[in-house]
Amino acid sequence: MSTLILFIGLIFLLLIGVPIAISLGFSSMVYTWVHTDDPIIIIAQKLFDTMEHTTLLAIPFFILSSHFLTTGGVSQRLIEFAKAMVGWMNGGLAIAGVVACLLFAAISGSSPATVVAIGSIMIPGMIQAGYSKEFAVGVIATSGSLGILIPPSIPMIVYADAVEESVGKMFIAGILPGLLMGSFLVFATWFAARKMNMPREPFQGFAHLFKTFREAFWGLLLIFIVVGGIYGGVFTPTEAAAVAAVYSAFIALFVHHDMEISDVPHVLLDSAKMTAVLLFIIACAMIFAHVLTEEQIPQNLAQTVMEGNPSPWMFLLMVNVILWFAGDFMEPSAILLILAPLFHPIAVNLGIDPIHLGIIMTTNMEVGMITPPVGLNLYVAAGLSGMSLGAVTRAALPWMGVLIAALVVITYVPWLSLVLVDKLF
Repeated sequence: MSTLILFIGLIFLLLIGVPIAISLGFSSMVYTWVHTDDPIIIIAQKLFDTMEHTTLLAIPFFILSSHFLTTGGVSQRLIEFAKAMVGWMNGGLAIAGVVACLLFAAISGSSPATVVAIGSIMIPGMIQAGYSKEFAVGVIATSGSLGILIPPSIPMIVYADAVEESVGKMFIAGILPGLLMGSFLVFATWFAARKMNMPREPFQGFAHLFKTFREAFWGLLLIFIVVGGIYGGVFTPTEAAAVAAVYSAFIALFVHHDMEISDVPHVLLDSAKMTAVLLFIIACAMIFAHVLTEEQIPQNLAQTVMEGNPSPWMFLLMVNVILWFAGDFMEPSAILLILAPLFHPIAVNLGIDPIHLGIIMTTNMEVGMITPPVGLNLYVAAGLSGMSLGAVTRAALPWMGVLIAALVVITYVPWLSLVLVDKLF
């Protein structure tokens, strides 16, 4: 009964508009004070314990890398390369937006950053080219969520830390599901554009394609540096994040010359603000997860579920439903830190690979990024387009269906998540 009070308190705070971090921390603190014998000082200790998770050090570095890439003009070059590749197709500019999001996600690790970097250029460009604003906003807001699934991915790092799995394996496992999700969005965009007779751009030749590839090369190289370096054993995921940050600063300042040294403090400050917000959420979520663990909730839940003798496919269906509901109200990192330790032991008992479970949970976070009222991509897209949150939500709704269709395939075809891991590890 006391555990139910903990969750009711958390949901109540979220419903009245209290920020997610404060809701997690306050409900945990009150529960610890009233219903346990632990001293209240343990809350402060758990906050500091968060700093001991070296895996989480990758997060501020990837955020810093993302800001250098966004400010340094890499996104513009990726867009031009994507347009040269697929701009000649029906709805080519919209498809180029999807491809550009796919590429930028592979070097930034952040979904909101992908929407900002690509959407700030592509949304006005698509509208000017004759696309409806709703179509443009829906495509980019949804495609930006690929930043969660395409490695490097901040939610993948959080999941791996929560259940003590390999970040490198999570990154490799996300490659094929991410490409599948991108392919679904490309096909859906092409089909909708053809049906609606959306404009297409002329093919400008292979010389232009090579020129745009050459200009985007330094940004694309970061994908191979991060993923290849981790797989090759050159550096750990945390070290890879630091390398990505330094490399991004180098190409922005000294290769493309799109930034001046005087811009660096501004980039550092913006990165520090985003890092502080995200890590505070993670720290408070870890307090909540600590309370759950101390109360033996994961173990009791696993035992209860296993007594019902569920089939693996039924359990995965339940996981998807719960995560979809949670994504309506909570931030991805908090969801993963709270629910991953609950689902992990059950999945292991049912013979479900923890890496596959992690990809399923991460994919659900993609859907959550465009699900109101907390879907962050919706707010970013609304800010970029000047549309209301409701209008952006309606524009993204058809593309959300595409993501859910891909989620079903990823959930029930574990081969997609595990084949590269099995080959490489």
